[in-house]
Amino acid sequence: MNSKAQKIKAASIDPAYYEAVTQAIRLEAVKLLKEETVVAVVGYLPGRRRGTASPALVTNPEQAANLIFSPACANNLSVYLTKAKKGVLQKGRVAIVAKGCDMRAVAGLIGESQIKRDDLYIIGVACAGVYGFGTDRSQPLTAANIARKCRECNVHLPEGADFAAGTPAELSDLTPVEAEEMARIEALPQAERWAFWKEHFSRCIRCMACRQVCPFCYCEQCLCDKNRPQAVESSPRPAGNTAWHIVRAMHLAGRCGGCAECERVCPMDIPLNLLNRRMAKELKELYDYESTRVPQEKGPLTQYKENDDQSFIK
Repeated sequence: MNSKAQKIKAASIDPAYYEAVTQAIRLEAVKLLKEETVVAVVGYLPGRRRGTASPALVTNPEQAANLIFSPACANNLSVYLTKAKKGVLQKGRVAIVAKGCDMRAVAGLIGESQIKRDDLYIIGVACAGVYGFGTDRSQPLTAANIARKCRECNVHLPEGADFAAGTPAELSDLTPVEAEEMARIEALPQAERWAFWKEHFSRCIRCMACRQVCPFCYCEQCLCDKNRPQAVESSPRPAGNTAWHIVRAMHLAGRCGGCAECERVCPMDIPLNLLNRRMAKELKELYDYESTRVPQEKGPLTQYKENDDQSFIK
């Protein structure tokens, strides 16, 4: 496989690209299950509606022969490996189909001792991108329907995987929408920035979809659920909503892999990935630290050093 992704000059990604990736995944998954190298494969099967895909746990070669990869495969499958989704890893070694952004989540979970690398077989995907929310999925992947996160993705290649599916390819000349939006917000006066987020948080209905889909929200009981004493108000009111989103953003600082699943599943269209990206930028600027596809033991907010900068203390 080439070490560098090829920029596609055409207006869209050729569907044959996804067919080739699909065939590579199927062949490897069938082989792994037949040889009993793994007990199951976490991947994607065709959804009920045309142009959709659903996460699936396949346990025999016949099922594995139906696995797919397409621009509809947006889900970060690493969430199914955590303690919050019990049972998958208890039966033996498991294979997982992973895009580059998903592999950052896998690396983070390994670094936080939630899963062991030896328990996984990673089928990495040379990903050209996935559909954005609400776009026409009957059309090939283009600059018009690609997800916002994919416009500035720098992890298209499945480096560190046990097996690489597909030839690297990606659309060229994609405008980095999120980076531009983040720069616009940061240029606003503080009061206007606060009003921007206050308005978004006010729409939150506290469905907790963002938490349930996040690989790093793996606690079996969340501190922000009803507790004694109660840490964060659980009803969808402005004060509780703001507290929830700020606590969650801080909790993900230096850990978020950038899969943007929280934003994709939010029914109220809150731009959660902008918040996560801003926290990631802060960690990069202050500590020269960012999440990678290589497991790291501890981030800067989960360890103490005597030479840590303490200028923030007033």
